[in-house]
Amino acid sequence: MEFWASVLDFCQNITQKVGIQLMADFGQVQASNKDDGSLVTKSDAFADQEITKAIAFQFPTHGILSEEAQHVFPDTEWCWIIDPLDGTTNFTRGIPIWGISLGLLYKGTPVFGYVHFPPIAQSFHGFWLGESGITGVETAAFLNGKPIHSSTDSPSNNHFFNLCSRSTSIMQQPFPCKIRMLGVASYNFLTVATGAVLGGVEATPKIWDIAGAWVIVQAAGGVWVSLDDEAIFPLKVGQNYGRRSLPTLVASNPELVSVFKPLVEFIGKKKRT
Repeated sequence: MEFWASVLDFCQNITQKVGIQLMADFGQVQASNKDDGSLVTKSDAFADQEITKAIAFQFPTHGILSEEAQHVFPDTEWCWIIDPLDGTTNFTRGIPIWGISLGLLYKGTPVFGYVHFPPIAQSFHGFWLGESGITGVETAAFLNGKPIHSSTDSPSNNHFFNLCSRSTSIMQQPFPCKIRMLGVASYNFLTVATGAVLGGVEATPKIWDIAGAWVIVQAAGGVWVSLDDEAIFPLKVGQNYGRRSLPTLVASNPELVSVFKPLVEFIGKKKRT
């Protein structure tokens, strides 16, 4: 338990520290386009550097994969995956939904996730050891230190389903819930973990959009479904994840997978064609 307590304490401290500077930059910085068309700012680079430096000091034997620097999955037993600023477009436009995401992987599969959203004062974390064989902590998910659980409700016009901007063609067909678009991949998924939303889809998320939230959603009782031909985890040593999109459906409970998947699975097929 001491190890897990140190991991949680580290994530709380570094995201709070980085978040203070990001809040000072919020809505004040200019963005430029990366090669994949997404936006990047000096704030992304600052957050990435600060978190990477802190991990290297606190956990010197752990590998690091991050959005703004290292994209090749390392040959280490433990590895951190960093999204230093998830929701850069929101951040640059002054929209207060963006966050800092950290996922800790053991042998290529996430076992701990921490995602902090400074503007709305929400911090999510979760433990999900799965079949890793490691011990020391119970499976659980939390928002601001309080346990959370996904919904067991059935879909209705009073329930929500989250889209990303690249999955809007879903709206051309009848859908069993109201549609929402939040502009942040991790928050899209995490609202399922809280029970606020019954499901969500992302057409082109990268590994840093997924790693932290993956743990929390499953620990809260949600279901993660890859819309690609292969499972997302475990990650493969030596593979470059910088350009790899990982189309994903999240559902609040197993029964809803059969409801939502037929409506969104074309997203994965579209990626393969």
